[in-house]
Amino acid sequence: MVNLVPIATLSLLFLPSATSFAYAPNFITKIIEQSTGISPVGLAEVTKNDDDAGTTAKEEASVDSKTFKGPITTRFPPEPNGYLHLGHAKAVSFNFAVARAFSAGGGRCHMRLDDTNPSKESEEYVNSILEDVRWIQRGLDGFDDDNEQKMGENAGPWYGNVRKTSDYFELIYDAAVMLIKRGEAYVDELTAEEMREYRGTLTEGGKESPWRDRSVEDNLKLFEEMRNGAYPEGKYVLRAKISMSSPNLNLRDPVIYRIKHESHQATGDAWCIYPMYDFSHPIADAVEGITHSLCTLEFEDHRPLYDWVAERCLEAGLVEGQPRQIEFSRLNLKYTVLSKRKLIKLVEDKHVTGWDDPRMPTLSGVRRRGIPPAAIRLFCERMGISKSDSNIDFTIMEDCAREVLDDESPRAFAILDPLKITIQNWDDSQLEDFAVTRHPKRNDLGDRTVPFGKTVYIERSDFFDLEGPEGSANGGKAPKGFKRLLPDGKVRLKYAYVIQCNEVLRDPSTNEPSEIVCTYFPETRAGVTPEGEARVAGIIQWVEASTAQKCTVMQYDRLFKTEEPGKETGDFIDDINPDSLKVLHSVVIEPSVASNALDLLKSIEESSTAVNEESEKIYHSSLTYQFERSGYYALDSSSTDKNLVFNRIVTLRDTWAPEPQAQPQQEENNKIQNKKSNPVDASAVEDARRVALRVATILEAGPHPEADSLIMCKIDCGDTSEAGGPAEPRTVVAGLAGKISFDQLVGRKIVCISNLKPAKMRGIESTAMLLAASDGKEGGEEIVELLDVPDAVPNGELIYFENLPPCEPDAMLKSKGALKVWDRIKSNLKVNESGDATYHDDGVVRKLMTSAGPVSVSSLRNCLIG
Repeated sequence: MVNLVPIATLSLLFLPSATSFAYAPNFITKIIEQSTGISPVGLAEVTKNDDDAGTTAKEEASVDSKTFKGPITTRFPPEPNGYLHLGHAKAVSFNFAVARAFSAGGGRCHMRLDDTNPSKESEEYVNSILEDVRWIQRGLDGFDDDNEQKMGENAGPWYGNVRKTSDYFELIYDAAVMLIKRGEAYVDELTAEEMREYRGTLTEGGKESPWRDRSVEDNLKLFEEMRNGAYPEGKYVLRAKISMSSPNLNLRDPVIYRIKHESHQATGDAWCIYPMYDFSHPIADAVEGITHSLCTLEFEDHRPLYDWVAERCLEAGLVEGQPRQIEFSRLNLKYTVLSKRKLIKLVEDKHVTGWDDPRMPTLSGVRRRGIPPAAIRLFCERMGISKSDSNIDFTIMEDCAREVLDDESPRAFAILDPLKITIQNWDDSQLEDFAVTRHPKRNDLGDRTVPFGKTVYIERSDFFDLEGPEGSANGGKAPKGFKRLLPDGKVRLKYAYVIQCNEVLRDPSTNEPSEIVCTYFPETRAGVTPEGEARVAGIIQWVEASTAQKCTVMQYDRLFKTEEPGKETGDFIDDINPDSLKVLHSVVIEPSVASNALDLLKSIEESSTAVNEESEKIYHSSLTYQFERSGYYALDSSSTDKNLVFNRIVTLRDTWAPEPQAQPQQEENNKIQNKKSNPVDASAVEDARRVALRVATILEAGPHPEADSLIMCKIDCGDTSEAGGPAEPRTVVAGLAGKISFDQLVGRKIVCISNLKPAKMRGIESTAMLLAASDGKEGGEEIVELLDVPDAVPNGELIYFENLPPCEPDAMLKSKGALKVWDRIKSNLKVNESGDATYHDDGVVRKLMTSAGPVSVSSLRNCLIG
């Protein structure tokens, strides 16, 4: 199903799979469509709305279609003076996406390096930029014909070879000479300080330079001498002669050439004068046939100068067409910095290990960390394109990574903090292999072999030491809800056997558990619970000791601890997160992970020595896993066959979400007092936390065989079988026939109640209930909408209530009193004016929340949920 969610003035498409995601129509695609007459393809299908992107497009699509000379061509033109970061990712993704969307107009995207400042540019930056663009577009079609082979530096998804502004230096010089001859440029010798004084302010016009009226002959002579190296840096500049009284500061006789006696990374010492970006950029666009120059909003005030230069070059016959500049908002991210100056400071002051430090927002950094390019593109698409600046929560980026990784990454056991388990009744030399699925949702990935033996490791946190310091601190009791291993207790080792703790061996110096001696129960193999015995509730992961591989794990987190680094103190360095990296040296992983990692290292070594410029580069971080219950991890580039290193890409769920606030003590006292006089009202909050509202996905939907008003669904609630694998889907019978079409149900994320007593409905047992909003009308006129859940939320996650502690639902609401709990809650569930699902608690309105944001409804407002 397609869910359309309005954000600002855009309609953004959210689909379960990142590969099916596409940009929604926006003001830029509408401008191009309306000014060229060519319709885009492959964009999200959304309802047309004149209050949406179309209004902006109508205001801006003023270019006469006669000036358009196809094919529709965009470009990505970074300056090679630094590493690309996530802000650039938006520009890369959108420029390439627009070109693909206008394939009917011959859409193509160029790759150009705007190399006009040799003092800040280097071949290192050139190589890193081209690598980053290739990587972020990996898996998508390029623009060249199959017959055209691009080799070496030129190989990439862009159209044609890599272009450089330096390729056009002679033409740009000719354009400057043309302006001098037209009387529209002059050589000035004001100092930089004098030029600032003459420029004026935003409220006052500037003063004309005393050199503004030099003769054309003198200007041509001086400019040629500048080119020939006759003068030192700063002696002269060439300025465009426009208007010193213009309200736009960029038109107050801007500098278009300056003297720089520096070697250029591409042209060497051929030039000692270099054009300014604002002058060279429109010329480079025009000569390449760029039809639409898409750039960020900081260039909006530069557009009149862009057009001024392009128009004169076209009139002079130096170029054949005039590009159209269109601006969109740049990407701003919370909890990070994207300023090139600040990123350089992080590197130079060694707050990070380099440009590719996995905490850096550079594309080389996020690539090394393990974030897939598809996740970055998905993030950019979800943010959409608009004219409005916004500061995006980093959580959305992480959620996109989780969504892509959840589909791509195989599962594996990794024990981050190992605790030794010895099974005393197991044969010392025996090993038993278990065939375990690599991915619970992807049979195509096959199985892996997990060995089991006398000694295994479990996570230290999966054993609660009642007799040690943690037990003493908790009054000799296990934490509420703890279902893992306890002294004398039982737990199931996932996919293997139930074990029981018999003895705890301790470190004599710390009294901490060093080894747990256990017994295993052979009859419980592979999830079996013997008849007449109670099922063991706890299931934990493990790694067999003799086949385990030790490795290092880098537990990366956000580099900054505040949303806007430096906002409070003025120095962004003050807000560096001291816990952004924790190194774990004693991690053990199952042998299949080590085997895959060593195979990849071998492939990387072989590819580095092979002469094959057509093959894609192999990255260490292409090997990713979901280490169960820990997070998503990728192999690090520092790995060797002697020391494997894995980076945490992202946790399984958002760990930066605000903790639900506990009730103040006075409010708690009031609740106790009120409970005596009105027990039903006083227990409302606790009632809400007893119901299991869970996220699920509808797998199948069809009609009920015996009731026209009912439908049947199969849903995945994230249930786990006794063996630790995914349980069979639940069957749900719902009175939604004729309300929602079946094709809108399958694949949809929904909210269900999973702990109601199963009920037979016309002969079929329903084991859960779908939550939906209704406008309350009767019969065929009723409008019903299921609750919407962000796609990144995993199946089985418990919905919680805003500003309340996490829910602790009953195992089953089956008594008469327990069933009334649901009745009381249902009467207080409503959709508010903004479309959020809410719970009304004695005058307090609380949103229904997930780890990725609130639960909502697409169009109904101010109605009941049931």
